[in-house]
Amino acid sequence: MSDMRTVKIDGVELEVPAHYTILQACEEAGAEVPRFCYHERLSIAGNCRMCLVEVKGGPPKPQASCALGVGDLRPGPEGQPPEIFTKTPMVKKAREGVMEFLLINHPLDCPICDQGGECDLQDQAMAYGIDKNRFAENKRAVEDKYIGPLVKTIMTRCIHCTRCVRFSTEVGGVEDLGLAGRGEDAEITTYLENAMTSELQGNVIDLCPVGALTSRPYAFQARPWELRKTESIDVMDALGSAIRVDARDREVMRIMPRLNEEVNEEWISDKTRFIWDGLRTQRLDRPYVRKNGKLEPATWDEAFAAIAEKIKATTPDRIGAIAGDLCAAEELYAFKDLMSALGVTNVDCRQDGTPLGEKGNRAGYLFNPGIAGINEADAILIVGSNPRLEAPVLNARIRQHWRNNAVQIGLIGEVADLTYDYEHLGAGPESLTELVEGKSKFHALLAKAERPLILIGQGAIARGDGLSVLGHLAKLAADVGATGGDSGWNGFAVLHTAAARVAGLDLCVLPGGEDALGTRGMLSAAGKGELDVVYLLGADELRMKSLGEAFVIYQGSHGDAGAHRADVILPGAAYTEKSGTYVNTEGRAQMTTRAVFPPGDAREDWTILRALSDALGHTLSYNSVDQLRAAMYEAAPHLAAIDQREAGAAGDLEELANAAGRMNSSAFSSTISDFYLTNPIARASAVMAECSALRRGRKLDAAE
Repeated sequence: MSDMRTVKIDGVELEVPAHYTILQACEEAGAEVPRFCYHERLSIAGNCRMCLVEVKGGPPKPQASCALGVGDLRPGPEGQPPEIFTKTPMVKKAREGVMEFLLINHPLDCPICDQGGECDLQDQAMAYGIDKNRFAENKRAVEDKYIGPLVKTIMTRCIHCTRCVRFSTEVGGVEDLGLAGRGEDAEITTYLENAMTSELQGNVIDLCPVGALTSRPYAFQARPWELRKTESIDVMDALGSAIRVDARDREVMRIMPRLNEEVNEEWISDKTRFIWDGLRTQRLDRPYVRKNGKLEPATWDEAFAAIAEKIKATTPDRIGAIAGDLCAAEELYAFKDLMSALGVTNVDCRQDGTPLGEKGNRAGYLFNPGIAGINEADAILIVGSNPRLEAPVLNARIRQHWRNNAVQIGLIGEVADLTYDYEHLGAGPESLTELVEGKSKFHALLAKAERPLILIGQGAIARGDGLSVLGHLAKLAADVGATGGDSGWNGFAVLHTAAARVAGLDLCVLPGGEDALGTRGMLSAAGKGELDVVYLLGADELRMKSLGEAFVIYQGSHGDAGAHRADVILPGAAYTEKSGTYVNTEGRAQMTTRAVFPPGDAREDWTILRALSDALGHTLSYNSVDQLRAAMYEAAPHLAAIDQREAGAAGDLEELANAAGRMNSSAFSSTISDFYLTNPIARASAVMAECSALRRGRKLDAAE
């Protein structure tokens, strides 16, 4: 236990750790201290002076409680604990004076400011300010800066708390923002007026305590008291960040982060935050059937009849079924159930073609140490992944750990700016072989570490030799003591990019037999005319040309690649329009909550599959979502433990290590080439398209 100190705050005596600041001690004692610049996840700046308190026996002036440590306080003359006061006349007068200074130049923008109704400056001016101002000088004005398509700036409102500067530098890992000038000429700026480059930049909107930085896409759209707030889970990557969906009527207006220390702390990526305009565009809101080469609107009965006619005329071995990246566990279970009833064994939830789930049980496809376990690792090896693009919030956690503890990081794969220093060990399997055989210095570093972590990206395993690569990595993990030790540490960590993948593997939505085809096999067979029907459940990340002349059924929410190729379209619900179970990359079951209803005739996906089973003469055994979940929990009991992380057994990795065979020589590369356009919702978003174009333009400029 750390060194403890006794302090007395407003007459209440308590013990706090010596490293606490006075502000933290006041919070422990239940005393409210206002602040603008202080944030518990950022470094201390001490520049807003709003958190002033009186310290007995200290200098005869108020002290900034955020920058003064409890360990720096002197006891009384007879050894009494130091005393702190937060409500004395001195403190009241000091805070009123600070608030008066803060408002000297702040404009009277509240009626037109997007921060109105959830503004720290408004709230604290009411609570701690005064109703008059002694300054008669003209207010200064500052030119607005362009910092990209996501964050809108009105810098005249800025109070120079520097939260945005500290966040972008410390958490985002990019030095985009800074405070230039001194005194009255001080300004927050991007120096050359370039757009910010971080994938986490939207978090500065939440951090800004005034209306200087607000959401550009959300500007003038709604007021906070108009919005219906729904707690949910993000599906843009496999992290499962905790979010709040704010909706008005039948439209999602914005997406905000929620606190979850185990997963995303209080940050979310820009894709998570700004995807909402894609939820209302390019939507499938009615069934379609292709007639004479053209998709035409149809009723549900007509669509089901067209599917039934084709499936009844086809043998099960000539039918394939592929599930996509955004499916909830409920529809995955119903999908597998329906295919089993039809006798179809060509089923796969891995549309990227990885070998996950074939060997090693759950331990072979989970991020076993847990996302929070990154903070415990003392050496990290990244293989075939670019975490900055695949899971920006997880990447920020790696950066935080690297900054705080100087952890050693190695990378096998393509060189990229990950926002932290790492040793590039090579590009592909040859470098991995050297490492496994102990010919690399990094092997000794991993072996010496008490808790080594091996982060495996989909880029290393979504290839023909993926199982061999996975086997070599399991072998390496065993050799360096990353798995199976007395400490219970399991550092074998598969980083998924698809929100649906772990639930699909848990429910065994995989080829059902020796001759059954996986995704690659189905695409190849369809191209050769060996498959007559292909059912795509939200699967859009495929080469649709590979499907040849097959009859394609597409069930999903957006008119993307799958819908363009389809012969029958069944309109489903997006993740904000259904209550569904998702399992994140570390094996934590979480549940989304419906914030709005699907548009038009669109329905929740499991209900479509249940209705289709009737039309096919193989009626599924459940009529409600509760009955479906009861059956699903029987198949995979851990899915019932919402927000609990079910880890894999480290011993199962021995089976995976035995699969280490020959690897080809091609280099590992991340499966994500464009961070902003990874799924149908993102590709329907105008904001994501603008961000993507901006980033492509920046890369072209760099290449020139």
